[in-house]
Amino acid sequence: MNRLLQTYGAHYRALFTLGMPIVVGQLGVIILGFADTLMVGHHSTVELGAASFVNNMFNLCIIFSTGFSYGLTPVVGSFYGGRRFAEAGLSLRCSLVANTLVALLEMAVMTVLYLNLERLGQPDELIPLIKPYYLVLLVSLVFVMLFNAFKQFTDGITDTQTAMWILLGGNALNIVGNYVLIYGKCGFPELGLLGAGLSTLLSRIVMVVVFAWIVLRARRFRRYRVGLLRQRWSSVLFRRLNALGWPVGLQMGMETASFSLSIIMVGWLGTIALASHQIMLTISQFTFMMFYGMGAAVAVRVSNYHGVGDVQNVRRTANAGFHLILLMAVVLLSIVFACRYSVAGWFTDSAEVAALVPALFLPFLVYQFGDGLQITFANALRGIADVKPMMLMAFVAYFIVSLPVGYLFAFVLDWGLVGIWTAFPFGLTTAGVLFWLRFRSQTRVAPLARNQCQ
Repeated sequence: MNRLLQTYGAHYRALFTLGMPIVVGQLGVIILGFADTLMVGHHSTVELGAASFVNNMFNLCIIFSTGFSYGLTPVVGSFYGGRRFAEAGLSLRCSLVANTLVALLEMAVMTVLYLNLERLGQPDELIPLIKPYYLVLLVSLVFVMLFNAFKQFTDGITDTQTAMWILLGGNALNIVGNYVLIYGKCGFPELGLLGAGLSTLLSRIVMVVVFAWIVLRARRFRRYRVGLLRQRWSSVLFRRLNALGWPVGLQMGMETASFSLSIIMVGWLGTIALASHQIMLTISQFTFMMFYGMGAAVAVRVSNYHGVGDVQNVRRTANAGFHLILLMAVVLLSIVFACRYSVAGWFTDSAEVAALVPALFLPFLVYQFGDGLQITFANALRGIADVKPMMLMAFVAYFIVSLPVGYLFAFVLDWGLVGIWTAFPFGLTTAGVLFWLRFRSQTRVAPLARNQCQ
């Protein structure tokens, strides 16, 4: 233990200091997810099933968007490590444009999906609830992407507290809006699931406006505004952000697709399965989002060391991050597992859902190791800008392994929803091992900077 602390102690402290504001911000997202599911579920179990379908479809877009915006992290991190502040600000401007274009592309794709909702085999009673909620979330995508650009910029310059406070404030606004619009309080009509969507849209707009105002007015960002507002447009930097962002977005999108496309199979099992799946996804975000907060800190620290060619500390940072994520997993899972029989009752009064949810906890526990492994080393690879190989690894893990295994367990072996969840550990652990092996091979070669343009 003493040797471990001597080797990694400084990295534990640095990652904890940098990562905890990100984790706290992610905790706000988790609380919002709980609040959404609680309020919608108690308003109507049918609306909870509709929310499950739509949220899973849009989670694919949002996770891809987040992954694409992560292309900014190693760029800004390297500029910040080299004290090239104006270029870091110019990177933000390029990222805002790139993220907006990607959001418009996502909106076009999701519009095509909207026009084909009836062909996806979902229960007929859900379609009238799905459609208006879907359209509101569709409009909000561009604001998600703009917020991501600002957040990755401030995270990359090690200012993780700004995004944390904006996230917490925006999520609080969203929860209040949910209460008012779902249940029809303060003179507003009772809108149910649609009210939850409108509240989400409003909070996302407000968060972008507040973030932009802070970056453009606060004194601590003055040295970055030279590049943000005055430097000439850089096509080279714009292309680099796209070269990094698309592979990361596709890798994270394929990971989420193993969950989001599974929702179509869950829909074949009926409304009760959809509602149970939504509750477990809400619980799973409790660990995933907090792991990803620490993973984001790993990417920032790795990119800082990568910018000055310090291979040893690149590897130590990644290893320290994995140690911390494993520790978080033990603590969080102990809490979650102890509540497994009461969780469903928090969200719905349905006895059928309450009977099904506890059976999903065993595969949920099993996949946490693989999830922590892939989160850590995916972020470490992003930090060294070695992102292209992750696309193929993710395709193998999530499309060749996870989805077919889920269909096999659920429908061939007739395990139902439990079978779909049992497949997730296979995909996540496969991805984690492949990312870990890639990171080890790349950081064994010196100088590390040769990998910068991969």
